Amino acid sequence: MNGLLPEPRGPNAPGSAGDEVLMLDTAHCTIIAVDIAGFGQRDPSNANQVRMRHGMYKAIHTAFDAAGIPWSSCRDEDRGDGMLILAAADVRKRPFADLLPNVLAGELAAHNRLHRPRERIRLRLALHAGEVNFDLHGVTGSSINHTCRLLDSDAVKDALGKSPAVLAIISSAWFFEDVIRRNELSRPQAYRRVDVVNKETRTEAWIRLVRPSAARRPQASPRSEQSA
Repeated sequence: MNGLLPEPRGPNAPGSAGDEVLMLDTAHCTIIAVDIAGFGQRDPSNANQVRMRHGMYKAIHTAFDAAGIPWSSCRDEDRGDGMLILAAADVRKRPFADLLPNVLAGELAAHNRLHRPRERIRLRLALHAGEVNFDLHGVTGSSINHTCRLLDSDAVKDALGKSPAVLAIISSAWFFEDVIRRNELSRPQAYRRVDVVNKETRTEAWIRLVRPSAARRPQASPRSEQSA
């Protein structure tokens, strides 16, 4: 990890004695939450789950690299059947919407062609941005809660479940209006508005489904090089 995001420290770190707690820092981040659809419903063996997780991580890392998103400027937390990724404020937001989706879908399709049905993966991915609190135990904040509620909403689960897509992207209203709608390369017309009701969260969001047939490795263009 570089210095763009606070370094994680355990409870025995210097300066963490007793009940002195303490928030290490706050930072504005792009927040990406990822989940393997149906991970716990297909009764896969432990070996199958390991292959699915490996496929997810390989696809994410490869897609970030191809989209020009520096992994060294991100912080990730494993969630068992998914992951939470935080990108530092100086990482451009546009590639998450205009380059990443098709590249990631292409990597997922490639994984699925080489694996048995129980080891194939389809992903839900939530996009948001906001202030994140870093403490001795990890990260927290209403923006993270919001992202995870979007990811776990019936709206995106149902959308992916009724589609042959390998990737379902659910964007917060803020991310859609400030990043996606302003950039034609993000294909704002491919998103549809949905209402999300999940626990205390009641909001609108935008969903895009990416099928294997649409998956490709796009070339960066001058417009995508501009800051979001």
